[in-house]
Amino acid sequence: MIQSFTGLEAWKEGHKLALTVYQITENFPDKERFGLISQLRRAAVSVTSNIAEGFNRGDVKDKIRFYLFSRGSLAEIQNQLLIAKDIGFLKKEEFENIAQKTILVHKLLNGLIKSLNRFIK
Repeated sequence: MIQSFTGLEAWKEGHKLALTVYQITENFPDKERFGLISQLRRAAVSVTSNIAEGFNRGDVKDKIRFYLFSRGSLAEIQNQLLIAKDIGFLKKEEFENIAQKTILVHKLLNGLIKSLNRFIK
């Protein structure tokens, strides 16, 4: 039995994703500090924050709602990464690496949501 949100695979992989987002945005132009850098970092933190909050909700529907918020933040990251790649802030290899991480987190979130949906009457 998982005792903390940190035991969830979705959170673990989301945390790795957030760390990667912070690392790659270090190389973005300084003029993007309040633009793409800030947007990507906030969305990355939001993914794991919503997983944490959802885990600690007592009601199953509340849990799912927060996991869906997390999935929405993940979609924001995917969109912003495409923009970063297309304007030349990310090399193709960097983009593909982080894009795969977003896909993994998305699959894990979907699994978490699906596992909880069976408890809703």
